[in-house]
Amino acid sequence: MHIGLMPQDCGVSKPAQLGALRPTGTQPIEITGTVWDGDGAPVKDVLIEVWQADEQGQTTTDGHAYWQRVASDFETGKWQINTVKPGTIGNAAPHLTLWIVARGVNIGLHTRLYFPDDALDAVLQSLPVDRRATLLAQQDGNNPARYTFNIHLQGDKETVFFDV
Repeated sequence: MHIGLMPQDCGVSKPAQLGALRPTGTQPIEITGTVWDGDGAPVKDVLIEVWQADEQGQTTTDGHAYWQRVASDFETGKWQINTVKPGTIGNAAPHLTLWIVARGVNIGLHTRLYFPDDALDAVLQSLPVDRRATLLAQQDGNNPARYTFNIHLQGDKETVFFDV
């Protein structure tokens, strides 16, 4: 998996983000986070693929979807993406769709990242109230363009994953 999806970790190259086709716009944002295992330790070999709309809620440009891949830091487990805040897609609140793969994760995990001010749609409403917070990014009070989104694979804080 590493040489095909995370070549920088095999010494092939060192791109910050792999295969990126990111939307551009007037609301750039930065999202950072860590993927945590069931014991509360950071998972340090994670690949996160992000799919999203642009600021107007469009999911493609010239027939190409907006997506990017980012690998976590092998020492800290932290990951980061730089993108734009997406617009509303139909009746769906602005969100990013995430696909997570790592050693020990036999089938990629699908989840969503919602923004706290805009998080109200049918997907969130279908979840138990106490589980919805696992899909909300936390906005930095000092920098409104910066968010944190931690993903918990198991345990009390387990992130909601979707069977797609």
